[in-house]
Amino acid sequence: MIQFLETATESTAGSLISLVLPMVLIIALMYILIYLPQKKQDKKDAAMRSSIEVGDKVTTIGGIVGRVVAITDKDDTFVLETGSDRTKIRFRRTAISSVEKLEINKEKEKETPVKK
Repeated sequence: MIQFLETATESTAGSLISLVLPMVLIIALMYILIYLPQKKQDKKDAAMRSSIEVGDKVTTIGGIVGRVVAITDKDDTFVLETGSDRTKIRFRRTAISSVEKLEINKEKEKETPVKK
């Protein structure tokens, strides 16, 4: 009788491990495939949003495109100038979808030919 109980306990522990191990592996795989890339993308987006400067071309998550004319650090907003009538709209930094940097130095290099 004692030998039967020992065998039953060992088989129960073995079956418990065989049930828990696949669940742990699935959770670890989901963490690696979903959470880590999203965390990396969030850091990249935060860096993009914090690097906004006056004059940059910005697209919002609503699809509005314009140039940044003012940035306020107090309430974490910026003013976007859109269209030919120069309409100004205030947005939060979190509303930015993409930023195209204003590169004055590269534009000057393209305009002036280099003499050899």
